[in-house]
Amino acid sequence: MISHGNSYGDNDGDNTLAAPSEPEVTGSHVVVFTEGGNRTDAAQTLRDVAGLSDVARSTEFESSAMDLAETQAADAVVFDELGIAVVTAAPDQLAALQEAAATDGRVLSIEPELMHYALSVGTDPRVEAEAAGFSDTADFTWGLQATKVTASACGGSGVKVAVLDTGFDMAHPDFEGRAITAQSFVPGAAAHDGHGHGTHCIGTACGPKSPSITRRYGVAHQAEIFVGKVLSDQGRGADRSILAGIEWAIVNGCQVISMSLGANVEAVSVAYETVGSRALASGSLIVAAAGNNANRASGQMGFVGPPANSPSIMAVAAVDGALGLANFSARSNPVIGGQIDVAGPGVGVFSTVPVPTRYGSKSGTSMATPHVAGIAALWCEATGRRGTDLWSVLTQQARRLLLPSLDVGSGLIQAPA
Repeated sequence: MISHGNSYGDNDGDNTLAAPSEPEVTGSHVVVFTEGGNRTDAAQTLRDVAGLSDVARSTEFESSAMDLAETQAADAVVFDELGIAVVTAAPDQLAALQEAAATDGRVLSIEPELMHYALSVGTDPRVEAEAAGFSDTADFTWGLQATKVTASACGGSGVKVAVLDTGFDMAHPDFEGRAITAQSFVPGAAAHDGHGHGTHCIGTACGPKSPSITRRYGVAHQAEIFVGKVLSDQGRGADRSILAGIEWAIVNGCQVISMSLGANVEAVSVAYETVGSRALASGSLIVAAAGNNANRASGQMGFVGPPANSPSIMAVAAVDGALGLANFSARSNPVIGGQIDVAGPGVGVFSTVPVPTRYGSKSGTSMATPHVAGIAALWCEATGRRGTDLWSVLTQQARRLLLPSLDVGSGLIQAPA
């Protein structure tokens, strides 16, 4: 993989890098193979079309847990379940692939590989002050109250939830005894969370019902947790890491995949739209953060970027405790799939962070997304629905808000009784 340094600073004091306003690419390309073409033999297609001889495949790794550190010298890595590859090609090889996309019928698209970022905005007190309606109590966070998780009889039993992020602090005492499978897709890094973003998101999606020393903050307390580290300890990661994590989650039968990450690009990615469609067909629902590129107070509404702007991936906006829109939450943009689908609590969200600190509050569409993922697990348990059917029940049961659907879609996500 071509590695790029960056000059983006920590914007909130919690080791989070701000997503750059301009797209950042790696120099490699994401190749999508057609269903009717050669999806099932993508490696051979790359050899035939572009002469790429050193091709690594996800099926060479147990449960598709691809170690990207072992593939760094390869010309291409193929994610067999997804029917997608990331290639590092010479100009003539890239031209051959582009010619194939136009005429061959086996290649659907070729896109530059992007860098994505964790989408939190830290603990800015100006953002915290926006919350005024629901508030945390000694027993529950405001987000669990607003989404009626506190009254739900479900806990996500029998449901697998994958959170693809910066990893997880496996030593956190609140998760002792829980079924957790962890895998890193960041070359050279363990699945441990050296950032904090991933631990916070997992706490919201799957935290315990009765933590011993603080209020309840987690939704699907009985779900089986799959931790996929796809972002570095600086909160950034390339498409190949994210695609590897999605494939691993699908192969392991995860019904819900949560991704609090994105890039500031308006165009829909054919790759992520294809991945979202193939995930739904496999019974996996992907939910993703809409993005934090708005500054509504100054008239900037922002836009939904990839992967959330794919029609087959559920895009999540953020509201505050007064059920008003968060200042940073991106608005729908006029591309197919660029709309907000639902909203979740995303301002002043209390959850887990790595020990020894243990707990903290963050804001962002990143924090709204695991609320939706956890509640999707509750509905999966309650109804047995998966994939597109699960998507439908989530939007049908959402609470309508006095806000434009451009900003909150079907409304605030709600848990089953």
